[in-house]
Amino acid sequence: MPEKRSAKNSSSKPQMPPDRKKAGAPGRLDQLQRLIDLMVDKDVVEVEIEEAGARWRVRRREPQAMAFAAPAGMALPAAPVTAAAPAAAGTPAAPEPQGEVFKSPMLGTFYRAPSPEAEAFVKAGDRVTADRTLCIIEAMKVMNEIKAEREFEILEVLVKNGEPVEFGQPLFLIR
Repeated sequence: MPEKRSAKNSSSKPQMPPDRKKAGAPGRLDQLQRLIDLMVDKDVVEVEIEEAGARWRVRRREPQAMAFAAPAGMALPAAPVTAAAPAAAGTPAAPEPQGEVFKSPMLGTFYRAPSPEAEAFVKAGDRVTADRTLCIIEAMKVMNEIKAEREFEILEVLVKNGEPVEFGQPLFLIR
């Protein structure tokens, strides 16, 4: 039975070569291959589709997607803050914050709370334990919870709610 597609969906999917259209029986495999190709082209980590009684879930394993789930033996995405060079002899310098920087494990949009009405996951002064959610980073319409992975204190939140963040961008100052 031929499958109907809306104009919206057909414009975003790569077209199948004519020699593959004739095959018929491997149609599902062709669809799966197109879905994988599209995920690679658009840098999507996970896709779930349900249609005509079939449910497909495809997930790519790539370093940027796995960065926030580091094994216990690996270092956290945190680095010590280095002190700035001393100011000139006559001018007092503002005290440099001491601590570490918790960096973003991925590219996306930073959210401090699970919804606009909800309270922030963490704020300055909070002590967090391992596996506590610090924030959400939305990437390609997927909400990724970013976990603490160890105990520390939040000294400062460095990113505003709803701002885009880059891979490796400082999110929190921690101690």
